[in-house]
Amino acid sequence: MNEGSTMLPWHVIRQDDNGNRYRVGRYATRSEAQQVADSLENRGHKQLYVIERLSQKTA
Repeated sequence: MNEGSTMLPWHVIRQDDNGNRYRVGRYATRSEAQQVADSLENRGHKQLYVIERLSQKTA
């Protein structure tokens, strides 16, 4: 795992009507990721935004 993924483990994922998933951004805290997801949802788009934590794998 690279250092960048360790420092930004929270991802905002957009899922469209066909089930395609796209990473919107990576964030240091769940709260920050939730604020971004809420902001995107409040724009009125009919997309699903979810928060996921990147799993921490050991070497």
